[in-house]
Amino acid sequence: MTAAVDVEPNDENPTATRARRAEPLRVDAAPLESVALPRTAGGFSCVYADPPWRFTNRTGKVAPEHRRLDRYDTMSAADIASLPVSDVVSANAHLYLWVPNALLPEGLAVMQGWGFRYVSNLVWAKRRKDGGPDGRGVGFYFRNVTELILFGVRGSMRTLDPGRRQVNMIETRKREHSRKPEEAYDLIEACSPGPYLEMFARYARPGWSSWGAESAEEVAPRGRQYPAYR
Repeated sequence: MTAAVDVEPNDENPTATRARRAEPLRVDAAPLESVALPRTAGGFSCVYADPPWRFTNRTGKVAPEHRRLDRYDTMSAADIASLPVSDVVSANAHLYLWVPNALLPEGLAVMQGWGFRYVSNLVWAKRRKDGGPDGRGVGFYFRNVTELILFGVRGSMRTLDPGRRQVNMIETRKREHSRKPEEAYDLIEACSPGPYLEMFARYARPGWSSWGAESAEEVAPRGRQYPAYR
């Protein structure tokens, strides 16, 4: 499922053990969607997904991520929506779907395509070290300091008791490009029952099933990683 190549120890850390790094393979050349989704008896009760959304401008060119495509593969909204998620989830389930502010309509369409209805959202407010808003985000009209998690329900299932007290905001420092806050996992595990499936996963998490081109534990995701964020 995951293509990888060996990476030698470097001069800064000559004693490092050999690790594998995912190959920069475009999804257009080897579609990730051709890899079967995991399954579990009775279906997954909770899905967490951070799709590799493809941005395009009015000319049809990929933007503004065109300089960053070597960090992860991208997919069109139609390809994301066509993934057979409804086949691997239970009759009653929750969905936590990351969507860029500019692609909110596409996010709602993906949610519907996967068999969920939109009911609410969570907001990630990106903070600087001093607690102020992190203004390094990009945007065509405003500089984005927030990202959205759309929360959807399939069938009928309330959140667990902690969810009734959970505010719909996560305030943490920004991490590497595209990497989402670790606090999201704790929130999901407290508010929604398992079994859990993470789609487009880049880091394996104990107790979760993962699906993604870089989800294997022995594979280091592409893109620069900063020691301070580990």
